[in-house]
Amino acid sequence: MSTGLERGGQPPIEVTEDDLEALLGDRALARDDHMNAPGFVIRPDDVQSVLTDLRDEAGFDHLANLTAQEYADRYESIYHLRKYDDPTQEVSIVVPTTTDDPVSQSAEPVFRTADWHEREAFDLVGIDYEGHPDPRRILLPETWQGHPLSRGYDQEKPQLVTLTEHANPVQPDHHDDESDTMFLNIGPHHPATHGVLHIETVLDGETVVDVDPDVGYLHRCEEQMCQQGTYRHQIMPYPDRWDYVSAGLLNEWAYARTAEDLADIEVPEYAQVIRTMGAELCRIASHMLALATFALDVYGDFTAIFQYGMRDREVVQDILEDLTGQRLMFNYFRLGGVAWDLPEPREEFIEKTRDFLDGLPAKVDEYNDLLTGNEIFQIRCHDTGVLEPEVAKQYGCTGPVARGSGIDYDLRRDDPYGYYDNLEWDVVTEDGCDNYSRVLVRMQEVEESAKIIEQCLDLLEDWPEDERTVQSNVPRTLKPDTDTEIYRSVEGAKGELGIYIRSDGTDKPGRFKIRSPCFHNLSALPEMSEGEYVPDLIASLGSLDIVLGEVDR
Repeated sequence: MSTGLERGGQPPIEVTEDDLEALLGDRALARDDHMNAPGFVIRPDDVQSVLTDLRDEAGFDHLANLTAQEYADRYESIYHLRKYDDPTQEVSIVVPTTTDDPVSQSAEPVFRTADWHEREAFDLVGIDYEGHPDPRRILLPETWQGHPLSRGYDQEKPQLVTLTEHANPVQPDHHDDESDTMFLNIGPHHPATHGVLHIETVLDGETVVDVDPDVGYLHRCEEQMCQQGTYRHQIMPYPDRWDYVSAGLLNEWAYARTAEDLADIEVPEYAQVIRTMGAELCRIASHMLALATFALDVYGDFTAIFQYGMRDREVVQDILEDLTGQRLMFNYFRLGGVAWDLPEPREEFIEKTRDFLDGLPAKVDEYNDLLTGNEIFQIRCHDTGVLEPEVAKQYGCTGPVARGSGIDYDLRRDDPYGYYDNLEWDVVTEDGCDNYSRVLVRMQEVEESAKIIEQCLDLLEDWPEDERTVQSNVPRTLKPDTDTEIYRSVEGAKGELGIYIRSDGTDKPGRFKIRSPCFHNLSALPEMSEGEYVPDLIASLGSLDIVLGEVDR
């Protein structure tokens, strides 16, 4: 069984609610508890002091998410804090501001990841963060008028685009006699690459001195669409479309876990085993694609590694298609379980999956021979894209990006859900902190996922036929109590995929916020790239394994 004590150190010290109250003192104006964590309301000008104390004195070193929203009488920012050592220890810091002056102190000096979060909160909701180092929009163009998630936003109002927005992008070279640097646009490329990402890069000779990822080209209002759908039936198809390449069931599980805890829905044990098996198949498919495209990025290997990775990924997609009926947009999970049982005949499905697992070790060896043992690959990846552990924590990095920097953090073990805590498997970490380490982590995680799937198949094969319950009895209409709030997350293929939901008493969420691991991981790209060369920047970007559908949402 995988447990938190397998980290090798002492279990983290438990911080009680009394401890938190004593630490915050009179800075805590009121309590606003959420289902997952105690909540404290503080003044807008106490943000930095409160978050600093919680980080340094109480050990809450992981700013997992920031949710901004507007009520009839106030704006509100919610900082969701966790511990990397124990993510089950959580606290919510609620910062209300007035509607006529929505200004709050920036948390960026305490947690670097607040930079992008607060820019998004300003962009979509309209809250200003005093002291923020770069208070620009992040998803919408600077010329956008209004804030789409504010209560007074006029959707019919035409948007004005200045003439400079229509300027010819291909301009003659311009030389500034007072500067030796060069500005270089990287992207946005065709969506068949890593997505429509624009990276504004400044070079000094061949050295990268500044990197500014420009996101938002694939923003599709996913949170707003979920807020317009009913809990029971209409939201579940959307998660497949966040990380749309391989991680559909992992995405669906993030919503299912949050909504099930919100509505107090039990999931049958048999369905939990099926969920766990399907999620790990998706993890393998995602890591295969990451490996294939990374080889293409680093040394242009299309004929070998890319083709081999896609070949093996297709086998996984075939298995998932047999299970769910779809190859990418699965829509297989249901609140309370899964849509249906294993396909009939069961023996053929189990045998097909076992055949894939039996052949996987030889394929992993093949990848190591062709890729990790390749001298060009090693030169390109060793000691490039270095992301030190404390820097990774500052940016809220999770998943293989964090574990490649030696951060022993995996929600499947540390905040168990599904059937993970009943199975034998290990969390993979590497201490190299570079592009090479992140590749090694993903390849080893493929092997660990195979262990999990094998054990799930054993269980499903022997499960008594009269106990194969795939769904619990869930009411057709779900209406959680008004102002019930929850944040829950799962270990997606790319890291912590979390969802915050606030109920307004109806059958639709009052607020639905997606915590994207790709959003956090991409924000760390400047730290990984500055001082290196352009080819190293491309390798570092590839090692993050981002999907812009999940970054932009």
